[in-house]
Amino acid sequence: MLSLNNITKSFGARTLFNGVSFHISARDRTALLGPNGTGKTTLFEIISGTIQPDGGTFTRPKDVTIGYLRQEVDNHSSQPLLAQVIASADHIANLEHRIQVLQSEISECADDDDMNALLHELGELQHRFEASGGYDLEQDARVILTGLGFKESDFEKPVSTFSGGWIMRAELGKILLQNPDLLLLDEPTNHLDLETQLWFENYLLQYQGAVLLTSHDRAFLNRVVKRVIALENGEASVYAGNHDAYVRARQLEIESLEAAASRQAVKIEKETQFIERFRYKATKARQVQSRIKAMDKMKIVELPRLVKKIKFSFPEPPRSGDEVITLGHIRKAYGDKVIYDGLNLALRRGDRAALVGPNGAGKSTLLKILAGVLPFEKGDRRLGHNVVTSYYAQHQLELLDRRNTVLEELRKVAGSETEQRLRAILGGFLFGRDDVQKKVAVLSGGEKARLAIAKMLTQPANLLLMDEPTNHLDIASREILSDALDDYHGSLCFITHDRTLIRQVANKIIEVKDGQVIVYPGTYDDYLYHQQSTAPRSPEKTSSVKAAPSPSSVDQRQRRTTAGNLRNEFNRKISPLKKQLSQVENDLAREEAELVVIEAAFASPDAYDDSQAIVTRIERHKTLKESIKRRTSEWEKISLEEERLNTELEAQLAQQEQQS
Repeated sequence: MLSLNNITKSFGARTLFNGVSFHISARDRTALLGPNGTGKTTLFEIISGTIQPDGGTFTRPKDVTIGYLRQEVDNHSSQPLLAQVIASADHIANLEHRIQVLQSEISECADDDDMNALLHELGELQHRFEASGGYDLEQDARVILTGLGFKESDFEKPVSTFSGGWIMRAELGKILLQNPDLLLLDEPTNHLDLETQLWFENYLLQYQGAVLLTSHDRAFLNRVVKRVIALENGEASVYAGNHDAYVRARQLEIESLEAAASRQAVKIEKETQFIERFRYKATKARQVQSRIKAMDKMKIVELPRLVKKIKFSFPEPPRSGDEVITLGHIRKAYGDKVIYDGLNLALRRGDRAALVGPNGAGKSTLLKILAGVLPFEKGDRRLGHNVVTSYYAQHQLELLDRRNTVLEELRKVAGSETEQRLRAILGGFLFGRDDVQKKVAVLSGGEKARLAIAKMLTQPANLLLMDEPTNHLDIASREILSDALDDYHGSLCFITHDRTLIRQVANKIIEVKDGQVIVYPGTYDDYLYHQQSTAPRSPEKTSSVKAAPSPSSVDQRQRRTTAGNLRNEFNRKISPLKKQLSQVENDLAREEAELVVIEAAFASPDAYDDSQAIVTRIERHKTLKESIKRRTSEWEKISLEEERLNTELEAQLAQQEQQS
């Protein structure tokens, strides 16, 4: 559908691309990945035609349409939301106008030959109009806007009355309604809540065109994309599979590069010793010159910089009481709009709670109340014994002193630490030796966010409250944040749209919806199971009204005992299965990643220079295919048995419930 060949682009002395080449086909689902600053957005601007490359060729057929979602959009239109979204499909409006003109001409035409030509053109236009969804345009617009989280009452509101995040959703809605051949999406999930993200993922999975996107949301990338284009050192490398498959393949590549670099270093050392030893011996002059020339032509194996897991060692926070913070009968309103009325919530020591729910449900309001930075009309907020809170929100970035260096800014909150210790902490947050001397004024948004988080975690607080800590962070920085929070020993309550971070950190999910909170103990996947299950376990719902006691507490105890016995027996059977399943999945992931590397090597003409190596590679490829097939069959067998046990347990629990 479109292709880039040897694209180059520079800004001043800085070269972004040097020979970037790849192809996008009609149904591709491709992610463009790379650290912040590698030129992902610039490449999107080249593909959209906004800027021109310095060199290379970009081929795009004239009839191919592109819908480009930028990270920032300035829209102050007073036009109603629905009307503006419908109007964005201007190609359909043009078709409709041309159809109306032709119909008028046909009604006045008297010449048979002209009439036949007009009818033929009208038929083609009506076919294109129908294929473009022209007859269902308004209904499609309503469906898309509803999927993106807008309510029916929002449709007639002027676009200018919405906040920035909702304007971005409206812009995304316009692009989806246009139904282009290629969706070009720059961080499309930045302003979407978790519920809307799931809708959007399903939409993209069913989309009939091609999708090229960049995102820092690893869960989103794993579900949507089937191919990764990685930008590194001004070049593009293509990998089959989703984000996790790319990470595995890249790791195998790096291990291979490390081995090659090690072998090359030994060879260089030997050649250098030979040259130095015989440089001035006439009998060896020819051999010395030959080796010098070979050394000059040798392509040095360069190892990419890797972000490896770092063990953080933050100041140990003081031990708090068992009950960390309690909210009782809280009422909070903004004017006539009541957010909470009678809200009760308690967090205990060791809780790592993620607040989830649609945008506008009151998650940030709840976090601010917990942090003590937002007043409320009724109720009380009680901190537990020895609790010290620390609150992170986007405004923390504005509080950084622009005149300080990175090192000076961290020293403000950790003055008793040595410079070596401060540099070690900053190194954990990707600030290198020279970076710590940068002025805050010149830092990017992501660098400021990392510095603000480092300052927060360096202070000895035992209750962290964090509002969207992953904003501005690329994937490497998000992994660093996850590592840091994993090593943090206090209690935590946070809001994020990054499902990977929730999965890695949270041990409790608090759903915020319609002015109430529902607490789900367990992981994010446990919460999703509750949401999707036809017979979910009852969550603990905080309310100002106490539940009435059951007529027979004895029967309740008996039912709980029976249910407990059933679950114990279930766990006894399921535990070895889970262990087997995990082992098979790990083996499959390793072998599939190795298979990707081998198949990529098959595509390289250089791979066929060594006949023995290619024979060995073919044999290994065959062995891996057979092993993957066998392990997949084993995985299916274990999964079916696990599913059978789950179904059996649910049936037994349901039967017990009916009998009671």
